[in-house]
Amino acid sequence: MKKIFNIFAVIGIITLVGCSSDFLEQQSPDQLNSSTFWRSKADAESGLSAAYAYLEASVEEYAFSEVKWPVEAYREDICKLGSDALNYQNWVELADFTYTNGNSQLTSYWKLNYRGISNANQVITKVGEMPSSAISDTDKNQIVAEARFLRAYYHLKLILNWEQIKIRNKYITDQNQISVPLASRVEAWDFIASELKAVADVLPAAQPSDKTGRATSGAANSYLGFVYLTRAYEETAQKQTHLNDAITALNKVQGYQLVKDYVSMFDGTNKNSTESIFELQFTENTSNGAFYRTALHFWMAASELGGWDEILPTDMLMNEFKKEGKIATTGNYDSRLYANIFFKDPYFNDPANPRIFGKTYDDKFGGIDKPAFRKYLPPTQEKMDAEFLGMNVPLMRFSNVLLMKAEVLNELTRTAEAIPFINIVRDRADMPAMVGTTYNDVKAQIEHERIIEFPLENFRFYDLRRWGKTKAALDAVGRTGFNPAKNNFYPVPLTEIQNN
Repeated sequence: MKKIFNIFAVIGIITLVGCSSDFLEQQSPDQLNSSTFWRSKADAESGLSAAYAYLEASVEEYAFSEVKWPVEAYREDICKLGSDALNYQNWVELADFTYTNGNSQLTSYWKLNYRGISNANQVITKVGEMPSSAISDTDKNQIVAEARFLRAYYHLKLILNWEQIKIRNKYITDQNQISVPLASRVEAWDFIASELKAVADVLPAAQPSDKTGRATSGAANSYLGFVYLTRAYEETAQKQTHLNDAITALNKVQGYQLVKDYVSMFDGTNKNSTESIFELQFTENTSNGAFYRTALHFWMAASELGGWDEILPTDMLMNEFKKEGKIATTGNYDSRLYANIFFKDPYFNDPANPRIFGKTYDDKFGGIDKPAFRKYLPPTQEKMDAEFLGMNVPLMRFSNVLLMKAEVLNELTRTAEAIPFINIVRDRADMPAMVGTTYNDVKAQIEHERIIEFPLENFRFYDLRRWGKTKAALDAVGRTGFNPAKNNFYPVPLTEIQNN
């Protein structure tokens, strides 16, 4: 696929260069271009693969961790910079909110998502123009639907991080089409929602085994529900309508169930589980020069575990995990704590059953108390020592759908209906049913569950902003440099301003 991606990128460049009449108009008959590439279903699938390639910046093995998590996670109150991260000023700026529109990481994030949009637009246009002699209508409709889902997804990532973005809904064939104004948030949300609604009934409920990881109706409806939930707080005059649209979409997410072994979804042992709705695919298969691996495990791991020490849990996160005490049916804290974090506790210090790569916590950390993330680390020392791994990264899980449904129902004052969804998530973590029955009880419980259910899955900042709590949360952990008017969204990158 790496070769396919390179060919597709060249086609896009040829298309833009070809816009100028100053260049030679004749084209070499033995080279692919945007007019001759789209000949068969195989070509359409190759083009679609290039559109998928930009998911979460994963097209670049280091950008995946070094762009995605600094941009999304460093501003959260549940994460803090590790010792090595302090060596990278552009990362530090993101964490202490001193960044400018010239910051390289947020600039890369912007560019990579728009490149994904560009590839998706080319697929939508070019595959849509292919004749039935080249591709069946069924295959064409599904490939175009997947490309539209990706286009919506990339726009969603952008509107979650920037107050205003450019809507790119056309395949650019002329230089005059490049400059467009920033859209309003309502315009952007309307576009994303319309795309997801349009494809939700076209995409299959499940993909065949040779297309595992590609978009489904469940993914489209999950993100559609998330879009409407977010809009309900932003557009208060339409709150009731958006909440009703959200529950309609979320109720259509069927056929999934929670995985009892939480950690297995993040250590490479249970890829594309029954809980996973949309999952970023990696593999250790390197046939024909393919490279779909990542060094994410090194980026996430503390130095004591052989990692680079880039990100660590905050005391706030540890306190949130422990706040209910050791009331789990296992006799321990909430089981999600042990699945997400290695910390000084008898569970990780049992010499008869050493649980950290065959060692106890004290063996690994020398007796110091330094909580460290476990999520996205492999289960063995041999895997931990590997330069690159092929572990998948879940992007949307069914637990998120359940907690979103609970939040929507509670906001609709259907509080009693919300509680069972919370308890399903708690039961997987070996925790008893929640206490309380009022709107405020349920709201507080949802906030607690979302903190400890999704560490490093980077929903926390969007949750805080949705609830109007960004500054209060960051002030509470001593990060008083946060200014909501300036830092709730990133500034449009300087390079974009210069190029427009």
